[in-house]
Amino acid sequence: MTTEHTVTDVPPLVRGLTYEDMPVGQVFRTARRTVTETDLVNFVTWGGFTEPLFWDASHAAEGGYTGRLVPGGLTYCLAEGLVLQTNVLHGTGLAFLHMELSVRGPVYVGDTVYAVVETTGNRPSSKPGRGVVTSRISVRNQRDEEVLVYTPVRLIRGRDYGAGTP
Repeated sequence: MTTEHTVTDVPPLVRGLTYEDMPVGQVFRTARRTVTETDLVNFVTWGGFTEPLFWDASHAAEGGYTGRLVPGGLTYCLAEGLVLQTNVLHGTGLAFLHMELSVRGPVYVGDTVYAVVETTGNRPSSKPGRGVVTSRISVRNQRDEEVLVYTPVRLIRGRDYGAGTP
């Protein structure tokens, strides 16, 4: 038996957290992802990262690196993708406002990375129905070494966010 539904009758399968559901101190871990040679080549080609450090293995070795070095920007992008794949912001994220980023160690092709996300700040915004959430995201490799840290500040919907909210 098939029942007719309108889009508004059927709830989404996945719904992100509202800012009220992100208390300071909340921590979660993402899935893991191995960085491939294809990831490196696509990223440096797409982004124009023509630095020999990423293209020339012998040049990187002269700098003391032991493998195909991955740009910090790619490591950040992979980590942010892993965070978004958790669906924590699915349908509730409104804006990415600010970020600080520190590269703590090298990432190489073949490394497996994941992210640990901790909410470090949470407050209502100046407009009703939304809040500002700050987090510390620690990107770690397969040896559990912290390789990158970033601290995004995001505008997130609140529980009372309505379609008519400006």
